[in-house]
Amino acid sequence: MTDTRRLEGLLALIAFGLTIPAANWLIGNAGTVCMADGPCLIPVAPGVMAPSGVLMIGLALVLRDLVQRRLGLGFAWLAILAGTALSALLAPPSLVLASATAFLISETVDLAVYTPLQRRNLVLAVLASGVVGLVVDSVFFLLIAFGDLSFLSGQVLGKLWMVLLALPLTAWLRRADARRGILPA
Repeated sequence: MTDTRRLEGLLALIAFGLTIPAANWLIGNAGTVCMADGPCLIPVAPGVMAPSGVLMIGLALVLRDLVQRRLGLGFAWLAILAGTALSALLAPPSLVLASATAFLISETVDLAVYTPLQRRNLVLAVLASGVVGLVVDSVFFLLIAFGDLSFLSGQVLGKLWMVLLALPLTAWLRRADARRGILPA
């Protein structure tokens, strides 16, 4: 593994870890509307609102893929386990179970979809694993936390925006890897 590859992986790992406290901070502090004793919301589509933290969760799904690409499957699993623990530590007490469970399951599903696709088509792997992961995260979180899927569309759209925004960077990374003769980890 080259020093550049290792550095890129470590930066992706650090950024992945930072998405969790960032999501928790955003949910309570940043949005166009902040409800008393509730989350701060942002518009994710016309007439569709979502807790602002969903942006970081969408980004976390992509960053976990990059950790795996640069550092390997073992680091990806360690990142998922550490992220689950961090999610449980930082979530409000009423959401600890929902937050940690949704994180663990969605990141594991993301890994399961990404791993077999990454060598054939990196951009498709990031998109497919991100979409599956964000839907799983949204469904599990909402069902465990509230027993209700009323806010599913906002959750999914907010996370999807971040996955879609990451695709041009992913395509650039794939082209750069191909020029350097680098295969995925």
